[in-house]
Amino acid sequence: MLVYHGSDHMIEMPVYHGSKRTNDYGYGFYTTEDMELAKEWACADGRDGFVNIYELDLDGLKILRLNSPEYNILNWLAILTKYRSYWQNGSIAEEAKEYLQKHFFIDPSPYDVLIGYRADDSYFTFAQDFVAGTISLKKLSEAMCLGRLGEQIVLKSRLAFERIHFVDVKSVAADIYYGKKCLRDKEARLAYRRTRRSSDGIDELYMIDIMREGMENGDPRLL
Repeated sequence: MLVYHGSDHMIEMPVYHGSKRTNDYGYGFYTTEDMELAKEWACADGRDGFVNIYELDLDGLKILRLNSPEYNILNWLAILTKYRSYWQNGSIAEEAKEYLQKHFFIDPSPYDVLIGYRADDSYFTFAQDFVAGTISLKKLSEAMCLGRLGEQIVLKSRLAFERIHFVDVKSVAADIYYGKKCLRDKEARLAYRRTRRSSDGIDELYMIDIMREGMENGDPRLL
């Protein structure tokens, strides 16, 4: 399969543990099957960038697919709270992070590859709101569908790094793709504000409800 990595430079040989631990899923090499999204990520700081193109062989690799039916959005969120920084303090946020990591965290270390949502700035804000108790689980799920988020494919193990091979690199113009990134983020935030203003049903779940009821993986109320 072809995968793409947006960057401010060409990367012929991805380096194992060469990224930041505070990325969405910790250390790893982050790619996507969507070239257009990779172009946006390449210009994330408003400067021209590059899309690095690779051939990735997943055959025989152990893959954690967070968007598959056996998992729910809280599994994704638990991993995010483990690695991403800049979460709110106060309210129920700290207790909520501890609960998510205790009851919904899936350790990525046994896996070669992890596939799941990418927490762009706007989506990270939505996740923060849920952890802080200001939006319901339903609204968080709806928010993750806003703005064509897409999935990212993250190489985690040394074996996975042996399976990726550089194919080509293409220059990306910031005057086109930085604007596209900003527009997509703006549209997602506008849609989110509309969703947030809508009325909640009496049965909708908030983080405090999940903790009080002791909900864990497999609870039908989380579906």
